[in-house]
Amino acid sequence: MSVNWLPTRIVLLFYSSICFFLLQGIAWSSEYKFDLDEFEKKSFDWGGYAELKWDRIDINQDGALARLNSYQDTRSSLDRISSILQLDGNLNKGIVDFNWLMQASAQQDQTAWGDSVDIFAAYASIKPTPMVTVDLGKKVFKWGKGYAWNPVGFIDRPKDLNNPEDSLEGYVGAGLDLIKSFSGPLQTVALTSVALPAWQEVNEDFGEINNINFAVKLYLLYWNTDIDFVLFSGNSRSKRYGVDFSRNVTTNFEIHAELAHIPDQMVRLLAADGSLATCEQPDTSYLLGFRYLTVNDITTIVEYYHNDDGYTSSESDHYYQLIRDAQVQFDSTGANTLFQKAAADNLNGYNKPQSGRNYLYAKVTQKEPFNLLYFTPGVTAITNLDDGSYSVSPEAVYTGFTNWEMRLRFSWLNGDYNSEYGEKTNTNRAEVRLRYFF
Repeated sequence: MSVNWLPTRIVLLFYSSICFFLLQGIAWSSEYKFDLDEFEKKSFDWGGYAELKWDRIDINQDGALARLNSYQDTRSSLDRISSILQLDGNLNKGIVDFNWLMQASAQQDQTAWGDSVDIFAAYASIKPTPMVTVDLGKKVFKWGKGYAWNPVGFIDRPKDLNNPEDSLEGYVGAGLDLIKSFSGPLQTVALTSVALPAWQEVNEDFGEINNINFAVKLYLLYWNTDIDFVLFSGNSRSKRYGVDFSRNVTTNFEIHAELAHIPDQMVRLLAADGSLATCEQPDTSYLLGFRYLTVNDITTIVEYYHNDDGYTSSESDHYYQLIRDAQVQFDSTGANTLFQKAAADNLNGYNKPQSGRNYLYAKVTQKEPFNLLYFTPGVTAITNLDDGSYSVSPEAVYTGFTNWEMRLRFSWLNGDYNSEYGEKTNTNRAEVRLRYFF
């Protein structure tokens, strides 16, 4: 790889990250000791991780989204190096807990530098009695039982399918939790109420601003089954209802499901004349899944997701055709008005991570196969069941050094013309990720 394109910033980023990892390794080797106090609740606790990652991306030059994103700077590949520093913590003062989660990130590739500092969560949790908790501030609510998707996550951001367990940014709000335990089949009842404002510079990306929205979740632990009933009401988004459950059928086999209904979902569709029309339609999405652990420590997670909010194959075809028309216009006249329109449409709905209707997700990992200590290989597959396109991502994780994690991953995308994964920006991606947890 040529280094001529590397600017001073990426060199500084790279060596700063290496120095940080080395210093942390030295500190670990000289200071580690077993401490029983670590198992007791502390008045102040903090942690996090530092990450350094390198990506090699092969561009799908025939794909519609690659044309849209780089029609002025076509290339066959992209190398990207990035780093993340994430900090979380808790400060306890009597009945009040202060919690926070912050993340700073930076990345550089051949085209651009990007950096950000975000507060994912910062809230006070007040617990005057064991049955009552009041939360004030920015919080991630994590509603839903699905691993990859959460149709009932009405006040959460969507997960990154490539890294569903990564931290998400929350929303600012005020919440009240009431919980009561019983003896008998109904073991626990909990009611969570959340007021979520959408104002200028406060939850602006949640929906229409100058509104206060409300969400309620009723949780039941009944016959060892977790059940949630969820309601969202407000003017930032349309009203929606949901229910989910999860149950351990056996000690190593869990099933879960979610169902969400939106009577008047606002949908933006590209019309035949190229205009973007908004319409209302009922939307019922659902998820079915299971998690199974074998005696050989093989964990399998499988989920089927019906996304009623997604686009049909013909609706997606209209958008891909718009991009191809934009390419023809650009090549023949140099004008980019159609590309600008396609980019605007992308921001108005066509840029959703999973824009289709029906998906199957499967992830299989095995802990320490063949007695290879601290080694966990795995593979993840995501398939768009409507057009048959898919991505397959084998990976290997090694945790042989205390507090360190190294992950190698390769993602291969494949699909026909006008299919979702056939029109993605990249055809494959190789990734090396190093994390130090503290």
